[in-house]
Amino acid sequence: MSTPNGFPQYLGACVARSTEGGAVQDLHAKKAGKAAKKEADDSGLLTFEDPPSVGTSLNETLKHLPSELKANMKIKSITPRPPRKPRLERAASLDEKSWRKWRRFRTSQESLTDPNETSSSNSSLQEASLSPPVRGRASPCAQGCQQNSLRSSPDASEASPLGKSRGGPSDLGKRASEISSAFGGLLRGKAFAGGKPRLSQIMPARPLPPVELGVASHAPRTANRIDSDCADYRHYSQHKFGRVSSSLSDTRLHGNGMVYDNCSTDSMKSTFSLLTPIRSKDVRSRSYLEGSLLASGALLGAEELSRYFPDRNIGIFVATWNMQGQKELPVNLDDFLLPTDPDYAQDMYVIGVQEGCPDRREWEIRLQETLGPHYVMLYSAAHGVLYMSVFIRRDLIWFCSEVEYATVTTRIVSQIKTKGALGICFTFFGTSFLFITSHFTSGDSKVNERKLDYNKTIQALTLPKNVPDTNPYRSCAGDVTTRFDEVFWFGDFNFRLNKDRETVDSILNQNPETDVSKLLVYDQLTSEMSRGSIFKGFQEADIHFRPSYKFDIGKDSYDTTSKQRTPSYTDRVVFRSRYKDDIHAVKYSSCPVIKTSDHRPVFALFRVKVRPGRDNIPLAAGQFDRELYLIGIKRRITRELQKRQEQKDQKSSSICSIS
Repeated sequence: MSTPNGFPQYLGACVARSTEGGAVQDLHAKKAGKAAKKEADDSGLLTFEDPPSVGTSLNETLKHLPSELKANMKIKSITPRPPRKPRLERAASLDEKSWRKWRRFRTSQESLTDPNETSSSNSSLQEASLSPPVRGRASPCAQGCQQNSLRSSPDASEASPLGKSRGGPSDLGKRASEISSAFGGLLRGKAFAGGKPRLSQIMPARPLPPVELGVASHAPRTANRIDSDCADYRHYSQHKFGRVSSSLSDTRLHGNGMVYDNCSTDSMKSTFSLLTPIRSKDVRSRSYLEGSLLASGALLGAEELSRYFPDRNIGIFVATWNMQGQKELPVNLDDFLLPTDPDYAQDMYVIGVQEGCPDRREWEIRLQETLGPHYVMLYSAAHGVLYMSVFIRRDLIWFCSEVEYATVTTRIVSQIKTKGALGICFTFFGTSFLFITSHFTSGDSKVNERKLDYNKTIQALTLPKNVPDTNPYRSCAGDVTTRFDEVFWFGDFNFRLNKDRETVDSILNQNPETDVSKLLVYDQLTSEMSRGSIFKGFQEADIHFRPSYKFDIGKDSYDTTSKQRTPSYTDRVVFRSRYKDDIHAVKYSSCPVIKTSDHRPVFALFRVKVRPGRDNIPLAAGQFDRELYLIGIKRRITRELQKRQEQKDQKSSSICSIS
């Protein structure tokens, strides 16, 4: 059916004139925009139904249509109807909201798999908005779309802003223009062109949040997740050390096309664990500075030191124990080597023994068994019944120089070397260490003999031998302790308390806890060190433990024999450094639970500053006691299996009696 091209404009002008003439004041005009339903069939029948605001004006306007239109059109008369009652809206329930979310998700998935639809997302949104399970409020999608198109649902039109406002003459004129435009499009057959009705593009009400570079969901990330104990390693290491795989940055990987999101980047990093990846160009590089502090690839240089120790401090455990030659060893050494006060184990363990047990190898195996597979024995030496063992974390054995040792005997007439000194030295990165364990002359009044033992030791220990001195300008030929950066001297020095047994017992009974300041007033070693007659330049941490000598074996009571020896601090640990504040004492205590000797073990924990070094020194190159390591680990596993079997047998052999 053909219609004049100017009919929509003519109709809109007539409607506008009618509404301006007074139809606005009518009650129906206040409820404008409720619903406008248009029907068009194939025969060209045009039907207007229930536009309450402009119903009367349209009837009068249609009477004045041109005669050509009246001949070709069949117009149905419009009967005014009373306004509809306002419908009460209710809030959507949780079931309805969840259903809508599921429906949108389902239709969006279907649209992604439909290759023939070019705007399937819009149609899926329309389908979801037009088919709720329970009738309720119009969706925001429908509210946003009805302003651009009259093809929305009746519910959506009721929720439009035009229906809620009173509307003046200008608003009604605009509304009439929209109706006339719709009528014109309907008559031209363009209202439903394209087969399917399409919703107009929906614009967000506010800016969308920024999207990260990696958009991988949490589900695929869990496939590359590492152990839960190490899940927070990256955050912790950034906070503590300030570095996490610095040579494997996300930017470099993305720029080279190696990875496409953070998920794959994180998985690559987790594969390397704590070890920093090594770039090929660093391996290829050759430098004339090789072995110096400035070389980037130096094994003992600053770069490698900062990678393992960002704060350049290591933890060292130093212990001394007079075993009294007992064959029986403690059942458990955990309380001795692994005290519960510090949260973490130390990087290095040095244990000196005086009057050691007859089976030295068994003692070393017990040490390895206690420290476990994380530690290896770097070196061990003996001088008679003086033993010293140095354990270090297995990751750090590559940064040690060759280990050297020397001994001094202070009692020549004795066939068995029970008195003397044993020294072990090596360089770790660029810091040289010297560890000395000694057993001085015993006796309450033999203070001068003990000072002679000290002087002989510092003069007779011929160390270092092949490893160069890190600072020869500050060394002294007559004192071995001046030729090293950090020196730890520990052992049974045999210095006593210059007080009778009754007075010492009364002080101990008055202060059963750790207040031993009154006892230290009578300590011989403290007095001699304050005078500078022994251990020149050395320091000792504050003592807060009870005297370590002399106990009844297997008991907590001091000597109850006829000799009634006075309790004393015979077992000590002292230290010195070339540089001020390089050594910081963390803990200084004894181990009262080990009672197999008349001495209690004494230990100290230190934080020691380490400096970078040069590669041109004799290196140990990862040398350690492999045989001891294998035996200790095997013994550790066997003991654990035996313990579990004993517990299992004990549970199975228990009998429950019911009376």
